[in-house]
Amino acid sequence: MLRVFAVLLLAAPAIRAGVLRVVFEGPVTERRWPLQEIDPTLPVDWSPFEFLVLEMRASSPQRFELRIHTAEGARTQRLHPFAGVWIRAAIPLRYYTRIEREGHDLASVHNKPRGTFWINVSGAVGPLAKVEALGVAMQNPVGRPTLEIRSVRLAREDPGDAVLERGPVVDEFGQWIPEDWPGKARSLAELRKQWEAEEGALGPGDFGYCPYGGYRHAKAKATGFFRVEQVDGRWWFVDPDGHLFFSLGVDVVTPYSATRVEGRESFFAALPPDDLRPAPRTGGRGAAASFYTWNLLRRFGPEWRQRWIDLTLRRMEAWGFNTIANWSDPALGAARRKPYVITLRGWGIESAPLGMPDVYSPEWAAQVEKAAAQQCAPHKDDPYLLGYFTANEPPWPGRESLLVDMILQGPPTATQRELKAFLAQGDSEERRRVFVLRAFERMLETINSAVRKHDPNHLNLGIRFGGRPADEVVRAARVFDVYSHNIYDYVPDAALLDRVYSLTARPIVIGEFHFGTPGRGMAAGLRQAKDQTERGVAYRYYVENAAAHPAIVGAHWFQWVDQPATGRFDGENYNIGLVDVTDRPYNELIEAAKATHRRLYAVHAGKEPPFNRKAVTH
Repeated sequence: MLRVFAVLLLAAPAIRAGVLRVVFEGPVTERRWPLQEIDPTLPVDWSPFEFLVLEMRASSPQRFELRIHTAEGARTQRLHPFAGVWIRAAIPLRYYTRIEREGHDLASVHNKPRGTFWINVSGAVGPLAKVEALGVAMQNPVGRPTLEIRSVRLAREDPGDAVLERGPVVDEFGQWIPEDWPGKARSLAELRKQWEAEEGALGPGDFGYCPYGGYRHAKAKATGFFRVEQVDGRWWFVDPDGHLFFSLGVDVVTPYSATRVEGRESFFAALPPDDLRPAPRTGGRGAAASFYTWNLLRRFGPEWRQRWIDLTLRRMEAWGFNTIANWSDPALGAARRKPYVITLRGWGIESAPLGMPDVYSPEWAAQVEKAAAQQCAPHKDDPYLLGYFTANEPPWPGRESLLVDMILQGPPTATQRELKAFLAQGDSEERRRVFVLRAFERMLETINSAVRKHDPNHLNLGIRFGGRPADEVVRAARVFDVYSHNIYDYVPDAALLDRVYSLTARPIVIGEFHFGTPGRGMAAGLRQAKDQTERGVAYRYYVENAAAHPAIVGAHWFQWVDQPATGRFDGENYNIGLVDVTDRPYNELIEAAKATHRRLYAVHAGKEPPFNRKAVTH
C-alpha cells in the first residue's frame, strides 16, 4: 500500500496520520496535492497505467470531481462514491485520456458503472504523461461532507472495486445501512402500518380534471384523440373529449428498480427471491435484484403486480399527475384509466455509432417500417394514448466530426459509402456537419412517415433532446407535432424555449427534470436541493415557471421511485423518486406538487403568476 501524508485542509487537521482529508464547505471547495506530498515514489508519467486505485471514504454520496493535474492542464471527471464506508475504487484512466465514444444517448455515453462508485465522464481529457498533482472539488456541498484518502497507487490491470469493511451496506428493504435518517424503516410491521395508513387516507384528486385528465371547464373541439391547439396565444394539448390538457407526467413508472448483485453479493444483507430478480441489460437472470419489487410483494402479497397498478393509478389521481410518461410499465396504459405515452424502438439506434443508424440502407428503411407497424398499429384506436416518443437524447450534436470518424472507421455500410462520396468533394468540419444533419433529417423523415402510416390518429412527440443542440438540429424537429426536450435546471431557460419555438413553431414538452438531495446512500441527481422540503419548493418553482411559457404543454418528472443506492444498470443512484425503495411517498414533495397542480391551469392561461420562491440548494 502506498501511504499518503497528513495535510492541513480548510484549517481542519487530518483525522489520523497518513490520511488525506477534505472538508467540503462553501459554494465551491477545491483541494490539490502535489504528487511529492502524496508519495515521492509515484511516477510522473501515467501513460503506461490503466487504473488509478484509491482507498477512500466519503461521508456523503454527493458527487465530486477527481482532478488529475498535468503540466498541460487538468483532466477531470465526476465520481459518485458509496458513502460512509472505506472502499477501493479502481478508476479507469482511459476516461481521463480520450473522449468517450460508446453509447447511443447522453446517459449511455457519459455514465460508467463500477463496483463501489460510478463515473460521469463529462470533463476535460488529455494525455497523462506529465502528472503534477491530484485534486478534488465539490460544488454546493450539503452538510459539510468529508472525503478521506488513505492509499493512492497505479495499476496496469484492474484490481477490482471493493467495500473494505465487514458486513453488508444494504439492508433487507434496500436501504443504506451506514446512514440513519428520520423515517428509516426498522421493521416490516412498521412499514405495514404506514402502508395501511397511506391507503386509508388516499382520496380522489381536487384538480378539476375530467376522466382523461383535461380541465373540465375548458373546452375546445373534440376529435376522439389527443391533439394540440393554440388558444389565445397559448398552446395546449386537447384531450379526446375536447378539454384543454396540460401534461403533468412521471417517467419510469414501473414496479422494478434493479441493481446489479452479481459479484457484489456481500453488499446485501438479503436478496429478493429468484423470481423477483430480473435480468439486467447484460448478464443472466438473477444477476440483478429489485428491492422495490420485493417490498411490493411484502405489501400486497402474490397479487402484488395488479394491486401495485391500482394503487399507482390512485396515487396519480390523488396527486394530480395526469400522464404516464416515458419508459413506464405498459400495463398502466393498458388499464385505460390514465393517458400514457409510448416510446418507440427498433430503429437500430442502440447499436449505431452515437445513435446514428445506417439511414441510407434500404434494409434500415424496411426495419423502420416493420417496427412502426408492430408498435403503432395496435394502439391507433386508443383514445388514452397521448402520443409517441421516437428517440432519446442523441449524443452526437456538437460531435459531428467524431461521428464521421466513427462511421469511416466502422464496418462497410450504405451510409459509409454515401459519406465517402460526399467527402471526396471536400472534407472540412462544416461539410461533416452538413452530412450528419442530412443523415439526421433522413432518419426523422423515414421514422415519421412510417409512424404516421401505421397510426394517423396520434401525435408524434418526437425525439426527447438533451443539452443545447444547434439551431439546425432543432429546426429539423419541425416534422414532429410537438418538440420534446429534457431540461435539467432549476427553471427552464426562457431564452432556450423562445429559440426552440422560433425554430420549430411547435408546442414544447419537457420530457425530463428532477431534484434530489444527497443522503440515504443516494446522490442528489442532476439538480440538487438541500433537503426533502426544498425538493418540493424546487418542483413548484420549476413547473409553474415552465407552465407560464405559452409554448409549454407539459412537464414530466423523472422518475417514480428512487434509484437503488448501489446503482442502476449504468451506476446512477439518484434520490429522485416520488416514492422511496420501501414504497413510501416523499410527502414534502407530494404536497408541493399537489399545490402546484391545483393552480396550474390559471398559471398556464396567464391568469396567475407562477410560484416565485427558489429552492435552497445547499
